[in-house]
Amino acid sequence: MTRDDGRYDLLVLGGGPGGYPAAIRAAQLGADVALVEKRWLGGTCLNEGCIPTKAYVRAAKMMEDCRDAAEHGVQVSGAELDLAATTERKDGVVDRLKKGVRQLLEGNGVDIYDGLGVVEDAHHVTVRDADGEETQLETAKLLLAVGSEKLDPPIDGIDLPGVIGSREILNLRELPEHLIIMGGNVIGLEFASIFNAFGAEVTLLGRNPRLLKYLDDEISRRIRPVLRKKGINVITDAPVTGIEGDDAGEKRVKYERRGREQEAVGDLVLNAVGRKPSIDQLPLDELGVKTDSDAIVVNEEMVTSNPDVLAIGDATGGMMLAHVATAEGVVAADCLFGEPHHINPRALPDVAFTIPEAASVGYHEDEARATFDRVDVAKFSMTALGKAVAIGETDGLVKIVFDANSQKVLGMHILGSEAPNLIQEGVLAIDSGMTVEELAWCVHAHPTLSEAVMEAAHVGIGAPIHMLPR
Repeated sequence: MTRDDGRYDLLVLGGGPGGYPAAIRAAQLGADVALVEKRWLGGTCLNEGCIPTKAYVRAAKMMEDCRDAAEHGVQVSGAELDLAATTERKDGVVDRLKKGVRQLLEGNGVDIYDGLGVVEDAHHVTVRDADGEETQLETAKLLLAVGSEKLDPPIDGIDLPGVIGSREILNLRELPEHLIIMGGNVIGLEFASIFNAFGAEVTLLGRNPRLLKYLDDEISRRIRPVLRKKGINVITDAPVTGIEGDDAGEKRVKYERRGREQEAVGDLVLNAVGRKPSIDQLPLDELGVKTDSDAIVVNEEMVTSNPDVLAIGDATGGMMLAHVATAEGVVAADCLFGEPHHINPRALPDVAFTIPEAASVGYHEDEARATFDRVDVAKFSMTALGKAVAIGETDGLVKIVFDANSQKVLGMHILGSEAPNLIQEGVLAIDSGMTVEELAWCVHAHPTLSEAVMEAAHVGIGAPIHMLPR
């Protein structure tokens, strides 16, 4: 059901993890809201990113558990991956959640327009549906939640058959024998973990010297040997210079390392070098919306240089993460129609669903030492944690960075099982201004992996319980 006059208080362009929560929140606050989505509700995250990859991670972990079962006294034989069935299950998960998003929008009174939204000016958008029919909409405020798109580097052969992106790899029905992944950050490492566990040979080529360069340096250094131990061929500081193919379907990926050209040979290449804001189709100059580094510039209330135009999520650059987009969407709606509030930029978690997982929030150690007068670091290894030993998940650590003067927690960095869940303790500690002592004396249930956070905090105050004194 849509408004007959086509007039709204807010029009949200884009139904991804930033756009649809913004629309729902604005409607809850009493605004008349329209949401325009050209392809699919839920955006990249729900349809070909966060959610489908987690369905694959679940299958990957099950394969790893089968291989490790004998260590726990469980005999498993004949475990095989049916990738077609895994993909079908993933599709079912995505379809179910997409329907849920539509129901949430409709249930909150948001008018949904399926089609391409063409921005005429800050107050007028034309929606062109699949049949070519057009609908004219008018709005007091325009929220741009247009997301991001795959970045294709200027490499010869990047458009060859068999060189694919995350969309295509999530729709495979057969497992590649040797997968070559270009990209050493979250997307590349997640798929490396998944397909290694599935049973493919995996070579990962990272352009930068570090893996997961957005996380703390120590997490980056420690995850490399863990991945290699699993059999992933990790090669960093290796920019790709070209890709060649032959009639048999073999791909030769050329890269430079230590001044020499080398190559990796496989039957499938995944381009996972990153993403860029999807703003080329927007008339930003005509709207009077400023950009910087090909991203939309906004203030802390998500307002652009045009006071009637807001922008959130990947389109604004920064941390291209679904939960950041969601938070920004809610902030934008609240600042427009409710009680204004702002995001603490230091309390935004960054996570990688690798195997094992990794997560960071707040200041990295090197950032903190460059910013504050005195900085201390406390660490606790998963190898000393009862629950981690019991379940056989001992790779990793918890690291807390804190101000030695005020004792306030500045950052938390975790490598290990359930890191994306455990990092929430760091988010809360930083957002509420907790000290490392206050964190240490929070009672944690036993036996749990979360005790590693408490133990690290105890190290920080010089009172370790499950760690020998130095």
